[in-house]
Amino acid sequence: MKIAVVGAGVVGIACAHELSLDGHEVTVFERRSTVAEEASFASGALIAPGWTTHWSPAERQLGWPWSTATDGLQLARLPRGSEWSWLWQWRQAQKGPHLAAVQEQIHRLVRYNQERLQAITDQYQLEHDRSHGMLVLLRSEQDTRLAQAPLQQLRDLGLPVKTLTADEARELEPALSTETALHSAVELGGEAVANCREFAVLLRAQAQQSGCHFEFNTIVSRVEALTPAGFQLELVHTASHPNNDGAPVRPQRFDAVVMCTGAASAGLLTPLGLKAPLQTVRGHSLSAAVREPMDSPQSAVLDARLGVSIARLGQRVRVAGGREWGRESSTPSKAGLQRLYRALSDWFPGAVRLGGPAGNVQEWCGAQATLPDGAPLIGASRVPGLWLNLGHGPCGWSMACGSARVLADQVGGRTPELTLVQCSPQRYGV
Repeated sequence: MKIAVVGAGVVGIACAHELSLDGHEVTVFERRSTVAEEASFASGALIAPGWTTHWSPAERQLGWPWSTATDGLQLARLPRGSEWSWLWQWRQAQKGPHLAAVQEQIHRLVRYNQERLQAITDQYQLEHDRSHGMLVLLRSEQDTRLAQAPLQQLRDLGLPVKTLTADEARELEPALSTETALHSAVELGGEAVANCREFAVLLRAQAQQSGCHFEFNTIVSRVEALTPAGFQLELVHTASHPNNDGAPVRPQRFDAVVMCTGAASAGLLTPLGLKAPLQTVRGHSLSAAVREPMDSPQSAVLDARLGVSIARLGQRVRVAGGREWGRESSTPSKAGLQRLYRALSDWFPGAVRLGGPAGNVQEWCGAQATLPDGAPLIGASRVPGLWLNLGHGPCGWSMACGSARVLADQVGGRTPELTLVQCSPQRYGV
């Protein structure tokens, strides 16, 4: 089939790669000038199954604009109109049996993604920053007690987890500060850290070798479903496009369309009669050069209480975490960055260069399209031939390769290795 993939973040790139491997004629449309320029640019580096677990109940709480809370879903402003409905759905999804079912599906998808990512890396011998093993740090006895339920869920799923004493954790991560209280830790095995943007750039090259075509600086302004079958894409070239001569862009036709447009999805889906309850939640990160390798993490840690990850990416350290709802600006918030600097100072105070001529800290804030229950939309929409792979929230990198293979199998009429009932677009009537 002739297929259009809209969006060249890591999810779109992974989809294009898998569809090209299956023999489809694939064209990727991206409004930026290259791949992974938005939500995939400096996202958290974690890919270990288990990091998405709600290790602390505070992760399921709302922090109001006037509150001083530093965890949970932070509200940058008061909700307006229908936004209250989304927040109510989000709160309802954070409790009861539905939460356990969604978490199980997410864990299975992240594990499948880990396997697929490893297979792709080995197949093409890709060289990108990655490492094995990850620790979930539990600061107090109470944190350890609260972690028992999610820990048991991971064991029930057959995920490789191991409980450690504080001393055992420090043997694996010797640079952990002894000044910060540490009661215990959980070790998550297997490939745990990888560089999202670096991988996306490398995979784009492989997709091109498989025949995939890329149209950068090109905005898909409308997707029109044709009768009896197929789609027409109305395109607009940005000022940066080499062929932007002011003339109208000729519409292009395709047999099928795969939407990997994240936070920009609503504008394309609504004219087709599809309304997905997507909201933009902004995640923060900071990246800095390693000051002293002996003072830096060997792989990655996740502060269960703060919900902040600290990962080693080659000669840099990536700190990521925090979710802020209702923030329109792409400028990182002061509170969001403070949480990251606090976690870094607590656990690895001498890890990176924060000042001086060699200090170059990249502070980043990315828009993450999020659904109320936290699971993405992967599969066929109600419009025949229109496929969705979006709404991954903060887990896009942790699901990209796995969700792409599942979707490619569905497009090809095959039964995927992994059944994603909780990720079906039909659960929201999309």
